[in-house]
Amino acid sequence: MRFFRPLLLAKLFYPDAVFRIRTSEKILYLTFDDGPDPGSTPLILEILEQKNAKAVFFCNGKAAEAYPALVGTIRKQGHMVGNHCYDHLNGWRTSNDRYCNEVDRASVFTSDRIFRPPYGRMKQQQYRLLRRKYKIFMWDLMSYDYDRNFGAQRTLNAVKSKMRPGSVIVFHDKPSSSSFLMLRDFLEFSAARGYRFDIPAF
Repeated sequence: MRFFRPLLLAKLFYPDAVFRIRTSEKILYLTFDDGPDPGSTPLILEILEQKNAKAVFFCNGKAAEAYPALVGTIRKQGHMVGNHCYDHLNGWRTSNDRYCNEVDRASVFTSDRIFRPPYGRMKQQQYRLLRRKYKIFMWDLMSYDYDRNFGAQRTLNAVKSKMRPGSVIVFHDKPSSSSFLMLRDFLEFSAARGYRFDIPAF
């Protein structure tokens, strides 16, 4: 079963995290996890630039260290870079010390302000420790663009039908993702309905 929105339990576990940005305006917040990657990041950036859309790229520290020029291009084009751990660890399966150290390690190459936990999974102690340093950024709408069994058309249909003002939408920045196959269509669809794409003001 696919859950497009976070379960209520997640909001109870992480009460100060950002799941959706409250607004009455037609604003959507695009986010791209797991990059940067030379096989996908330039394509995504090209589409975003053509459609005058801004996004947050939650980059793996390891990938960001390997491709600093791509991280620089993301920032140069007016997007925000976020922290997605150094090596995409699952917090539920990782000791608190190691997990927090990996996030801090990634901050050198990504961001020391905003963090999205890989898989959306953190232990309570990890959350309490990290929220002292970082704004924890979750999501309102999961696209499942990483799921090859789901497919680009179903991903497009899902985000079109479930988006709402202030939605934080998760796509993925990697060649196996279907995001750049349907991204242009989604941006055009949303813009035609009066939406714009921005980055959060914090």
